Amino acid sequence: MPEHVSFLQQIGLVMLAVAGVAWVVGLVRLVRVVALAPPRPRTRSLGVLPGQSRAPALESVPLTADEQDAFAGLVRQFGRN
Repeated sequence: MPEHVSFLQQIGLVMLAVAGVAWVVGLVRLVRVVALAPPRPRTRSLGVLPGQSRAPALESVPLTADEQDAFAGLVRQFGRN
């Protein structure tokens, strides 16, 4: 190494190289494990959910005359835009 490189920089370079080698080794091992693993059977994940026995009840709230007028005004206002 050149003389102008500090000792801490040299240690950092060595640690970076070791981390890179460890990452490559781990990646190679992971690829081998995945490649050698037996294929899992494909199942539909939605098939395990139970079906609805009946449709949910509709909910409604009776509106007063003033509320109906206000709603009609909103509908007209949105219809213009």
